[in-house]
Amino acid sequence: MQEQSAHAEHVYTSAQRNSAAASSPIVASWRRCMTMHRLVPEDERAPMRLTDQEFLDARKQSEQLIAGATEELDRLFTTVGRAGCCILLTDRKGIALERRGSAGDDKDFHDLGLWTGSVWTEASMGTNGIGTALADERSVAIFRDQHFFCSNIRLSCTTAPIRDHRCELAAALDISTCRDEVNEMTLAILTQTVRDAALRIELNLFRSAFAGARFLMVPTSANSAAALLAVDRHDLVLGATRAARIALQLDDKRIAAGIPAADALHEATVSQQEEIVEAEKAALLRALSRTSGNVSQAAIALGISRATLHRKMKKLGLH
Repeated sequence: MQEQSAHAEHVYTSAQRNSAAASSPIVASWRRCMTMHRLVPEDERAPMRLTDQEFLDARKQSEQLIAGATEELDRLFTTVGRAGCCILLTDRKGIALERRGSAGDDKDFHDLGLWTGSVWTEASMGTNGIGTALADERSVAIFRDQHFFCSNIRLSCTTAPIRDHRCELAAALDISTCRDEVNEMTLAILTQTVRDAALRIELNLFRSAFAGARFLMVPTSANSAAALLAVDRHDLVLGATRAARIALQLDDKRIAAGIPAADALHEATVSQQEEIVEAEKAALLRALSRTSGNVSQAAIALGISRATLHRKMKKLGLH
């Protein structure tokens, strides 16, 4: 009881501060819970549960999502299940559609509401991995007393959102545990694990949405495996993953207009080449500035010959 009272006081105090710490995503969520959803942290609350028929209807609406995630859920459970973790797949409304967990931990997770048919949103359960990830549309990790309700402060969870083939929020993948030995470092490892799994589910959904199309990998500086284009037999882009959209500056309008994949990739290549040229130009200007325009000294500083520096300066219009 004393621990719960201290937690409630901490939530109230933090939410009222204007410090840098008070602007964190966790505190921002606490504020939403109090101002938007009219919740109080000391409330003892379990998630709302759907009726059997409502649950069946929700699963039917998410058949493609479940099919695309099943194999990944099984693989994820073999990785973290024995460590006392529960895995939940929810739809975009926070409804738990699929669950994986060890039988020995079932009672604890059932009591906490980490079960199929439960609804994990910020509006119903305050700050929590699933609800907050769906609200912010980004990955979050909630460690114990970062939860809003006192009833959830022994729970640690990490959640990644899942986007459909149109890059719209479609679901959330969550790993939760109430083991005492879990620390923030452990949670950080689980966070990367759940992000990777969510990305693979996204790619499964993308490929199934464009069955029969060719898939092209877009060269990116980050995760190229996540940057895919779906292309038809005329080389027109049918769809693009989020990473590909960012790399190629694509949106629904450009895709609907029928942009050829070759053009999209060429634009990206030209943009990358321009960045390289600008970087080289900046390096030469810095060297020349530091030597007060002395070309010979600048060439020595750059590790190139004076003639080479002159050629580069001419090419880049630095004369």
